[in-house]
Amino acid sequence: MQGILAPLQLLVFAVSLILVLRCMYTGLGAELAAASVLVKTLVLYTIMVTGSIWEKDVFGCWLFARPFFWEDVVSMGVIALHTLYLVMYLGDFGSTTDQLQVALLAYAAYLINAVQFLHKFRLARQSRPASVS
Repeated sequence: MQGILAPLQLLVFAVSLILVLRCMYTGLGAELAAASVLVKTLVLYTIMVTGSIWEKDVFGCWLFARPFFWEDVVSMGVIALHTLYLVMYLGDFGSTTDQLQVALLAYAAYLINAVQFLHKFRLARQSRPASVS
């Protein structure tokens, strides 16, 4: 599941980032930008739930397993920022610019988290023994 959701989340992130930046620079497309952040947040929540199920199956705990502790810590920050955006948007708190600035902060945290996971994945691949042909 993660092999499907992670690339999907990256694609949704890239499209949403473009829409959010476009809105912030031109003032156009606020509804589309907001919808894209909502979709990104839904995908994030989905990947976090499925990831915690995988962590439980593999390591015996829902989150913060030793091999993924710091990735999970940063993930909680990513989720908190996306949730803050949702609260602001759904509760109509702050201006559209304020809301989109929170979304951009959430996206910056997401990028940090994505780099953490990619680095961990790369290290795992390098440490695998070479197959014999």
